[in-house]
Formats: sequence, structure tokens, C-alpha cells
Amino acid sequence: MAGRMVRGTAIACGVAAVAGLGIGFAVGQPVQSEDVQPARALPADLCSRIGDVSVLLPKATNAKLTQTGAAEITCAVRVSERTQPTFSGAELTIRITPYSGRRAGAGESSFTPDEMAKAAFDRQPWPVVNDRPYPTKVEKIARAGGMDSRVSVLVHRADLVVQVDYAAHPIDLATAQQAAQVLADRAIWESK
Repeated sequence: MAGRMVRGTAIACGVAAVAGLGIGFAVGQPVQSEDVQPARALPADLCSRIGDVSVLLPKATNAKLTQTGAAEITCAVRVSERTQPTFSGAELTIRITPYSGRRAGAGESSFTPDEMAKAAFDRQPWPVVNDRPYPTKVEKIARAGGMDSRVSVLVHRADLVVQVDYAAHPIDLATAQQAAQVLADRAIWESK
């Protein structure tokens, strides 16, 4: 009786091990650290490298970009119209995201950092901007007779995606878009 029980337990354990191994191969193994291609390290002083953005802010301010983050860096500045003698204000955020890749496991496809960044860029449904050095998408809104503008620009290059959000008044929409695109290109250049 005890021998039968031990033998039945051993057979059940063997069947479970074989089934577990088969299921493991069918659904793939968990991602291991050696399967992930690391994202590039961005410069620690990236926001200061982007440079002076005072031309995009109301004149009576000395505000500068502040940097947060390490793997993904955000540069931001905000000038409230309450602090200004004129009816003017601005907000600027630049987010630089480097992507990592993933090597193929059992039954999976591998993805390079460039492919991961392109997939992130492609997920954004904004209209494409033509005649640009890098793939670019934009979303823009103008209010108050076209002088209260909000522009978001998304740019992809290699393993990077840069998003610039710029809102200001008074400024016309075309000027706001051009400024955001220049800042996105500068962020890509300084991320090298």
C-alpha cells in the first residue's frame, strides 16, 4: 500500500514536471536580465545642454529649464501669467525617452532599441509632419483668436523618442510649432 502510494506520487510528480516543461516552452520563459538590451544613458546635464529657452518665455522672467529623472529625462519650465506685468504666460516640457531592446526567447521575436522606440512613436495617433529630418508628429490647438497656442511635438530618431509640449500666450500656432520642433531636434542632438 505504501509502495503504491510512493510510486503514484512519483509518477504524478514526473507527469507534472514534463507538463510544466512543455507549458514553459509553449508560453516562453520569463524575461531574464541578460535578455534585455539596456537603454542608452543620457547625459546628466541634458537640460542645460539644450540651452537657453528664454526667447520662448515672457520677457520679464529669468526662468530656466529644470531637470528631473535619470533613465527618462524631463526638462520643464513654467511662467504663470500671475507673475507677469502683462497678460502673458508659458509652459514648456521636454521629455527624452531612450528605449531598451529585448532579445528573443522561445517562440518570441527580438526587438532592438530602435524598434521599441519606433513602436512607441507609432502608437501616437497624431498627424505626421512632412519634410522633417526625423519622423515627426504634431498635435496643436489654438484659442483666443489664434494667439493662445498649445502644441505637442513627438520626434523619433534611432532609440530615442522626444516629446515637446509647449503652451504660450500670446503666440501664434505656427511659431509655437516651429519652436517645439527646434527644441525636439536640439534634445535629440544633445542626447548623443
